[in-house]
Amino acid sequence: MARLNKHGLGKGLDSLIPDMTSPSEKTEKDEKKDGVTIVSINKVEPNREQPRKIFNEDALQELSESIKQYGIIQPLLVQKKDDYYEIIAGERRWRAAKKAGLEDVPVIIRDLSEQEIVEISLIENIQREDLNPIEEALAYKRLLEEFDLKQDEVAEKVSKSRTAVTNSLRLLKLDERVQQMLIDEMISPGHGRALLVIEDPEKQYQFAQKIFDEKMSVRDVEKEVKRLQKNKKEDKKKDQKPDERVLTELARIEEELKQKIGTKVRIQPKNAESGKIEIEYFSGEELDKILNYFNK
Repeated sequence: MARLNKHGLGKGLDSLIPDMTSPSEKTEKDEKKDGVTIVSINKVEPNREQPRKIFNEDALQELSESIKQYGIIQPLLVQKKDDYYEIIAGERRWRAAKKAGLEDVPVIIRDLSEQEIVEISLIENIQREDLNPIEEALAYKRLLEEFDLKQDEVAEKVSKSRTAVTNSLRLLKLDERVQQMLIDEMISPGHGRALLVIEDPEKQYQFAQKIFDEKMSVRDVEKEVKRLQKNKKEDKKKDQKPDERVLTELARIEEELKQKIGTKVRIQPKNAESGKIEIEYFSGEELDKILNYFNK
């Protein structure tokens, strides 16, 4: 993973949000000059397209108590809409400020493209580990599909490895019920990736429930899934019917045995790998002849 900058917000975000902690002698006029504006909290609204959808109420309450005591240390990043300001970064602070009863909030107003807004929202939430695994994967998917980015480009923008982005996106292939278990923290992303080899949605969901009920580790899941897949392949091989080439060869062997033993022989295949051979005899003399042939 790439090294984070001093604010831990990922590449590109610091250039949009000035350092509010630099010179201690800043005055109100200095802040205004830096682009900080105080606006009514009622004129600020969240971005409905932001990656994060779930907020921990206990954590919000803690932040709210901190804001009551110290205020909002870092301004919200917003863009101007018709008659309100839309949040680009800082929705959690905005929600906590409302809980704290604040009437005004400090904001930095920027005019950004839709792609820049998505990137900044994603960076802020990922670096602060505020997104659940599915929210993160959906945000990556949006950057890929809506803005025609490649996976390595997305990885660079959010300071993640390409492998991390790829593994995150793979979670979207899980059954929706399993995805919800990831959101609810009933299973981990590692569990989810191990389940991807189970193609049947119902079996995948049942296995996910087993993981939660039995508190299985990721390693245990990988071993169990591998065993199930091996058994599945063996069962498939057993059920596989012999093809035309195999049937032709068995017919040739059947005829050859008839000629050598001198009695009726029938080869009956069960599948591509197994079957049975029936040899008929019609007298004790014929049976002795057959036994002598195989005792040679």
